[in-house]
Amino acid sequence: MARIVQMTLDEDLVKAVDAEAKRLGTTRSGFTREALREALLRIRIRAEEERHRRGYERNPPRPGELAVAESDLSWGDTPSSGGDE
Repeated sequence: MARIVQMTLDEDLVKAVDAEAKRLGTTRSGFTREALREALLRIRIRAEEERHRRGYERNPPRPGELAVAESDLSWGDTPSSGGDE
């Protein structure tokens, strides 16, 4: 269910939003909804990253705990063995 809300925005911001909404083929409301969703997601991600950082500060990994053998790393951009190199 959608709700109508009233907001006060600077004129320059309204002009920029309207121009970008037009370029994207959406409405001011559609643009604003998506921008708010993305902002909320960024806030949640930053909060989660901060929780992880604090956790690692309280309980740092032991030496070698997070180490990965070089042979276990694969980025998909190296030639396979046995091929034409």
